[in-house]
Amino acid sequence: MADTTVDIKELLAAGAHFGHKTSRWHPKMAQYIHSKRNGSHIIDLTKTVEGLENALAFITKTTAGGKQVLLVSTKRNAAEVVQEVAEAVKMPFVVNRWLGGMMTNQKTISGRIKHLKSLEERMANGELAAKYNKLEVQRFQEEIEAMNVLYGGIKNMAAKVGAVFVVDVINDKLAVSEAHVLGIPVVAIVDTNVDPTGIDYPIPANDDAAKAVKLILGYIQSAIEDGQGTAAKHAEDNKEVAADKAAKAEVQDSLIKEAPKEVKGNG
Repeated sequence: MADTTVDIKELLAAGAHFGHKTSRWHPKMAQYIHSKRNGSHIIDLTKTVEGLENALAFITKTTAGGKQVLLVSTKRNAAEVVQEVAEAVKMPFVVNRWLGGMMTNQKTISGRIKHLKSLEERMANGELAAKYNKLEVQRFQEEIEAMNVLYGGIKNMAAKVGAVFVVDVINDKLAVSEAHVLGIPVVAIVDTNVDPTGIDYPIPANDDAAKAVKLILGYIQSAIEDGQGTAAKHAEDNKEVAADKAAKAEVQDSLIKEAPKEVKGNG
């Protein structure tokens, strides 16, 4: 379980409970709705806490197992904070544009990333500057920058991540769809206009409120850090066990070498 305790008062203060107009709701969100106010739905924050805690526990378990969580939001009000969180915990992210096949077409995407990394390496070690004129080098630099807009956040993404976190299910439906194709669990904020059916770990909340999104992402970051801490401890423990075995084996080899070469049998 994640160590972080979700504070319902913080969710309320951030406006996480404000849903869309009642005319725009999705009937399958009924279980997460508390009431109506001024023509809009009010989300039941007790359900938000429950959903968020379940999501945090899953994310902690996932990262403790050494797997990555892909953070996605091509929505402007959340893109910056998603990138900040992803970079802080060294997780892959997509915040500019979801290209079809980012997860399902590994051959094409990995080829583009390989090309990007090659250009960056050649630019850094001076190979391009030595081989081409200034104008051509500038064009290479522009290509690198353009490719980083599209692929920068997934340059070090695993072939298959352990989970995908999505801020807006409708806005980034392609990410959700590709995760489903690959059988990757989806953690997502679900507003009152969303069908939560295909979301493995739904977090009912206002996906338009910047404060609410930032608060939830703060919890997600803490859960990832908890899992990473556990993974690091396990790695250190395994290293100590391996070192202990190696030391015992060395002692045994030494004793065997020092033992008499001829040993009489028992009988």
